[in-house]
Amino acid sequence: MMTPKTKTTEGSAAPAAPLTIPVRNLKNETVGEASLSAEIFGVSFRRHPVWETVRAIRAAEHRGTHKTKTRDEVSGSGKKPFKQKHTGRARQGGGRPPIHRHGGTVFGPQPHAYDLKVNVRTKKAALRCVLSEKLRENQLVVLENLDLPTHKTKDLAAVAALLGVTGKTLLVDRRGNENLRRAAANHPKLMAIDAKGINVYDALNAKTVVLTEDALKTVTEVLG
Repeated sequence: MMTPKTKTTEGSAAPAAPLTIPVRNLKNETVGEASLSAEIFGVSFRRHPVWETVRAIRAAEHRGTHKTKTRDEVSGSGKKPFKQKHTGRARQGGGRPPIHRHGGTVFGPQPHAYDLKVNVRTKKAALRCVLSEKLRENQLVVLENLDLPTHKTKDLAAVAALLGVTGKTLLVDRRGNENLRRAAANHPKLMAIDAKGINVYDALNAKTVVLTEDALKTVTEVLG
């Protein structure tokens, strides 16, 4: 009896085989090996949760501060320009209605939020997809730590060059690494964030994602 073949589709479950990645130091020397959860770093890429999450992140960045003045907000008095009757003209109650020059705007844009709701499960699923894709494309780097001796940008740029990291890079470490935060602030292609603040858009927008061992542990706990 022949076993029916199973068709592989986008979003199908990935095998739960253990994954490993070398751990490097700031001199680009391999100092160990880290085990990665296949449920986080070995899932198939699914477009829809990633698109939905990125769309929500981008929408939240829209400030929505556009504003037009209504007839109650434009300058001017409510004095009648002429008497109500016997002029042969349409009655008017003042100079601020929309039909007048410098009058208020009808149905103009008003400040409002553009936030879109995405549930936590979808956000986590999208982040798993992106991190798994980074691993498959060899764009995920795990470092022993990112403890820089100084907060100078040129020192961080030298470390990035030594690691062979080019293009936009997302550096993920603990919140208290002040030297890393200050050093990356003045670099146009390096972005440092806390491990608990990593999101799909930043990870997808970066060419390379660099995680410290502490950050890897935090991400695994959050997404596991």
